[in-house]
Amino acid sequence: MKKLISSEEAIQFIRNGDTLLVGGFGLSGTPLTIIDEIANSDKKDLTVISNNLGEEGRGLGKLLVAGKLKKAMGSYFTTNRDAVKAWSNGKLEIELIPQGTLAEAIRCGGAGIGGFYTKTAVGTKLAEGKEEKIIDGETFILEKAIKGDVAIIKAQKSDTLGNLIYDKTARNFNPVMATAATTVIAEVDEIVEVGTFSPEEIVTPHVYVDYVVLNKYIKKGGRYVESV
Repeated sequence: MKKLISSEEAIQFIRNGDTLLVGGFGLSGTPLTIIDEIANSDKKDLTVISNNLGEEGRGLGKLLVAGKLKKAMGSYFTTNRDAVKAWSNGKLEIELIPQGTLAEAIRCGGAGIGGFYTKTAVGTKLAEGKEEKIIDGETFILEKAIKGDVAIIKAQKSDTLGNLIYDKTARNFNPVMATAATTVIAEVDEIVEVGTFSPEEIVTPHVYVDYVVLNKYIKKGGRYVESV
């Protein structure tokens, strides 16, 4: 499989200062193996766009503790106390984005749409400095599309071309992020032969996927744990 690379090779496509789109909701659908590799590398000054920053010492929380992050853009950071502490101490810039707005902004980035108008956050601090527009007598704000240099996503399986399927709610932000970055790296649990998936099963077509990395974690009781 030409797209199959190691996690060590994967981080060669990440440069200092890059903006990373990272799939996941909590730890569900999070590319843990690649995140670990970044945490152990010399990468720095990264901007991460993700729903949250994992948990203390898990997932994206490892990048935070390792000092790899300059900025985090997402919806829900309070599940990780380290993120709150880093922000309070001025060591991490945080940009809060309502969850639906985040998903739609990434979708727009992948679809070549410059932005969209929404009523969400109108009249709050999140709307400060953003363009307003009156539509049918109601106030909307302009939210710009979001794109990344590298998308790191998690899927359940890939075929040898790079077509992806996901496991239930692990689908979350991963499919839209696969469309909105210059380079897309998918971490998967299993690689199967072309023809194993029916066309209806495929969520992310292989044309969006540049590289595939095999997950080094194992699943126990519905939770991924590090293999010994």
